[in-house]
Amino acid sequence: MTSQPVVTPAGSQPVDQGFSVELGHERPLRLDCGVELDRFTMAYQTYGALNADKSNAILICHALTGDQYVASAHPTTGKAGWWERIVGPGKPLDTDRYFLICVNVLGGCMGSSGPKEINPETGKPWGLTFPVITIADMVRAQARVLDYLSIEQLFAVIGGSMGGMQVLQWAHAYPERVFAAVPIAAAARHSAQNIAFHEVGRQAITADPNWQGGNYLEVGTVPRAGLAVARMAAHITYLSEPALRRKFGRKLQDRNRVTYGFDADFQVESYLRHQGITFVERFDANSYLYITRAMDYFDLAAEHDDTLSLAFEKTPVRFCVISFTSDWLFPTWESRDIVRALNAEAANVSFVEIESDKGHDAFLLEEPEFDRTLTGFLNGAARRRGLPA
Repeated sequence: MTSQPVVTPAGSQPVDQGFSVELGHERPLRLDCGVELDRFTMAYQTYGALNADKSNAILICHALTGDQYVASAHPTTGKAGWWERIVGPGKPLDTDRYFLICVNVLGGCMGSSGPKEINPETGKPWGLTFPVITIADMVRAQARVLDYLSIEQLFAVIGGSMGGMQVLQWAHAYPERVFAAVPIAAAARHSAQNIAFHEVGRQAITADPNWQGGNYLEVGTVPRAGLAVARMAAHITYLSEPALRRKFGRKLQDRNRVTYGFDADFQVESYLRHQGITFVERFDANSYLYITRAMDYFDLAAEHDDTLSLAFEKTPVRFCVISFTSDWLFPTWESRDIVRALNAEAANVSFVEIESDKGHDAFLLEEPEFDRTLTGFLNGAARRRGLPA
């Protein structure tokens, strides 16, 4: 599917099959760390058509290792979009009905301002001089894109994992701009366990000699080994033991017996190595540091005396919270915490725990109940919003 951007304000420039816009000139973006960006770029993709009153826009928020290529071929790998399974005509995110937007997050590495991009003041890659960002900063930057597109209210904001964190931040920070919210396999704060996993990945990257103190782009190196190990460690957390057992078990890789060495004897080893190698081709190591740190800092209750419900006080947003039974990275109890907080504010909230043995990545994979849940919720919200069937 090709991108069909129908809203093309003056100044938009093509980025592969999407758009890029430079913002901040008239109103700098103030980050949580105190830095103000008076020039920053946001890259985004759109699918479908925006209706006359701009009431059918859905913002899709991508996860840590995702990007804006939701249903378009990735320009680096050539692979299909990461959510092409549910985006398109007649699919749960129906492009005949909705106008879909996905923005590469601030700090990302697919066109939005981040450590990989050029600092306009120095003419060199930002590297570690790029300011540390938060989930709230990502959402503020997305809101600027919507301002640019003159979209005052989103019909829905949807995302899984880190994307779900952004969904919750949208509902917290801009409740008047969100009609419906679907946080999937997410949490209102990052757990100590997940912070620990992220730290392992960051240490793998910074221990790679080719990282060069974060200046690898200037000296022409890439910390491939460190970034690959970070990806391998993280990828394990996206799966479940039953899924690993079903797919790999203890099967050997292209051999009949073990080698009594340290090559990839087992299929699961070969799989993880492949995940690491391919990830290095499409993702920036410094972006990995920045985005994982943003997730670590996420805690919606922190600014409300540790009372999560106050983050959604008198919210008008309609919620559908979705979790998966085998997700141990963002387990169901974290989704239930969100639901309890919303119930405490008498919010309009539905909650579905989907039976699946596919782990955290279940929202990206074939799960008919997930598809039905998302379609049903959006259809109900669309009727209340007055969108045509």
